[in-house]
Amino acid sequence: MNYTEGPDIRDTKAPSGPIEERWEKRKFSAKLVNPANKRKLNVIVVGTGLAGGSAAATLGELGYNVKSFCYQDSPRRAHSIAAQGGINAAKNYRGDGDSIYRLFYDTVKGGDFRARESNVYRLAQVSVNIIDQAVAQGVPFAREYGGLLDTRSFGGAQVSRTFYARGQTGQQLLLGAYQALERQVAAGTVEMFTRHEMLELIVSDGRARGIIVRDMVTGEIERHTADAVVLATGGYGNVFYLSTNAKGCNTTAIWRAHEKGAYFANPCYTQIHPTCIPVSGEYQSKLTLMSESLRNDGRVWVPLSKGDSRAPGEIPEEERDYYLERIYPAFGNLVPRDIASRAAKNVCDEGRGVGPGGLGVYLDFRDAINRLGRDAVEKKYGNLFEMYERITGENPYDTPMRIYPAVHYTMGGLWVDYDLQSTIPGLFVIGEANFSDHGANRLGASALMQGLADGYFVLPTTIGDYLANGPYGEVDEEAVAEAEIKVREKINKLLSINGTRTPDSFHRELGKIMWDYCGMERTEESLRKALELIPSLREEFWRNVKVSGTAEELNQVLEKAGRVADFFDLAELMCLDALVRTESCGGHFRAESQDADGEALRDDEHFAHVSAWERGPEGPVLHKEPLEYEYVKMSQRSYK
Repeated sequence: MNYTEGPDIRDTKAPSGPIEERWEKRKFSAKLVNPANKRKLNVIVVGTGLAGGSAAATLGELGYNVKSFCYQDSPRRAHSIAAQGGINAAKNYRGDGDSIYRLFYDTVKGGDFRARESNVYRLAQVSVNIIDQAVAQGVPFAREYGGLLDTRSFGGAQVSRTFYARGQTGQQLLLGAYQALERQVAAGTVEMFTRHEMLELIVSDGRARGIIVRDMVTGEIERHTADAVVLATGGYGNVFYLSTNAKGCNTTAIWRAHEKGAYFANPCYTQIHPTCIPVSGEYQSKLTLMSESLRNDGRVWVPLSKGDSRAPGEIPEEERDYYLERIYPAFGNLVPRDIASRAAKNVCDEGRGVGPGGLGVYLDFRDAINRLGRDAVEKKYGNLFEMYERITGENPYDTPMRIYPAVHYTMGGLWVDYDLQSTIPGLFVIGEANFSDHGANRLGASALMQGLADGYFVLPTTIGDYLANGPYGEVDEEAVAEAEIKVREKINKLLSINGTRTPDSFHRELGKIMWDYCGMERTEESLRKALELIPSLREEFWRNVKVSGTAEELNQVLEKAGRVADFFDLAELMCLDALVRTESCGGHFRAESQDADGEALRDDEHFAHVSAWERGPEGPVLHKEPLEYEYVKMSQRSYK
């Protein structure tokens, strides 16, 4: 796949000066919209997860006219509800040395020095406000015996800064945002559209001015226009078919924006989560995540010897390899996700994996139960243990859990500036749908932090700077009609092929290509192989897919076909981005670029930049945003 290089791109909105003053400086310099004018302005928010739900609720509270869209039957069904372990915040209730600066430092280091300093520092600053907001909404965070909010440790940090509600943190935070959203629905500032899928972005006079959606129940194609559009549609991990994401998660909304001119940043940065229940058969359509919080008290190990098939209880202590504690003594089982995942892959590749096919390692709570007592462990992790037992039939109180890495989160996404605005004026992108805060690897418990920071605190300020120049007048009818025609033509094309293969069969085959050739470890050879296979499979898809039913009804096969078509195009860009970035960093591990210990070897001279891809008429165009570090010295990451 050929590409060209374009001019560098710069984030012109990021303030200068002392880093701790930059967000305040930007807030003060941003234009304000007076309350009377807010009632004249319309904003579309696509997605109702933590980012989208909190954004729509806050914008409605501020007085804007908001339309909120989701493809689920309720905003409560957004995938954010599946997040288990917790949310980071630099409150330092433990007095263990945490601070805003330390959260900032841990995040930049955890992202392998591939994130923007200004964005990450703002995230750390805002984190302390998120907890207050959530508590005020009634989110039932765990509390210690004295009544203060409790915290626990997560990967990539040596302090306890993760606030949690057992293993249901995402659910409780989403319900808080949902209540705030429904309050605005009742107040009339937010109009809710459930079971509606965005299929096209309307761009008029160079600005994002609306969306084309399909009513998933009736099949009706609808036009919706506004002064600004906000995408909060999550990540694209389902390009791999098997992932921890909900089956509905897709790339269509951000890919439509990319086709209309929004740059796509760092598409190759994919997070492989180390703590998932291993694949159990070809029939599976998704994987189940076990919270990273389990690594607080669980110890990860494999047998010392290859091919040891004894039950875990029969393997004595001296014949066990607690490999994370051995290799990374300073952080032990709490190393970041990318490092824990590769370490698990390595020991399994050596033939020391456990369970069917040898694709698993043990996560053992024996020592924690002996030290704390079963009741204490059950209070912290009971619902997670119960979930594991329901899925595997094994009791983790008696037998160690078996876990293996799986696709979880995507650090790449649409490129945005400091204001969270894409390269299309008026198109703002928040949460996992953008690329901005995590670099090449996200630390655990930081997804919820970023989603709520963007939705509650950052976007409501920065979008006002854009909307202060509105309303932007009538939307060009020709632009709206063109967008609608494009949607209808694609639907008709999918329905007319009448081939012999289901969309799901194509998705499964694409996912296997991506996992085998662009998964936990990439090489030039594997990526070039993927770039041969993907276009061939895409060609067969457009020639031989079978979409049953009609467009004028509930048609989940049609929905799936459209999403799989977009995954083909995204997969190709992901592999190209991974091929061009010949260094290893965070979740992007090129086998050709590793040190003597097998750790990721960065190339700061050539790759200390964001890769922002433009969809040009002659093919992809790569724009680079140089990353400059004033406060954190770039160094080889070490958790030893």
